[in-house]
Amino acid sequence: MKSELEKDILKALFTEEELRDRVHELGEAIYDRFRGKKPLFLGILKGSFIFMADLVRACQLDCDIEFMSVSSYGAGTESSGRINITHDIEQDVTGRDIVIVEDILDSGRTLAFLVNYLKAKGAASVIIVTLLDKPARRVKSVEADYAGFMVPDEFVVGYGLDYGQKYRNLPYIGVLKPEVYEGV
Repeated sequence: MKSELEKDILKALFTEEELRDRVHELGEAIYDRFRGKKPLFLGILKGSFIFMADLVRACQLDCDIEFMSVSSYGAGTESSGRINITHDIEQDVTGRDIVIVEDILDSGRTLAFLVNYLKAKGAASVIIVTLLDKPARRVKSVEADYAGFMVPDEFVVGYGLDYGQKYRNLPYIGVLKPEVYEGV
């Protein structure tokens, strides 16, 4: 497959096939947990959109889908620590089981904020499903209920994850070459 983005990738961490298989496993686990209920899947934009689409197809539940856009990074590689909601959830979450779908659990700041935010809005339960878990960067005490893969403390892109709005469309997860983002 031809790609203009390949030149910036140091190495692939998870192939398209590995992603597909793991998302299918996560979908089965979430199906078992919520069978007979109608959870609200809440995708955190923009990074989770590919993962969320594949996940909701994999779990085949009667569910609702929503999106929020929350920012703490801007164009850099480090979280600013300040959480900004740029697009809020539109549905009433009172009494709902919420499944937050995130691309990566890194510092934990965003997800800690979102769990508290949704509980304060009256959610019955809030669980976290993340494609990637990077515990080496954690500064908040947050754990995913379901995680696809553990990743090393490297800058990863692809399958929805970006750097400067690039690389989201790679069909795999790869490590970005440091020279691409150094000095930012």
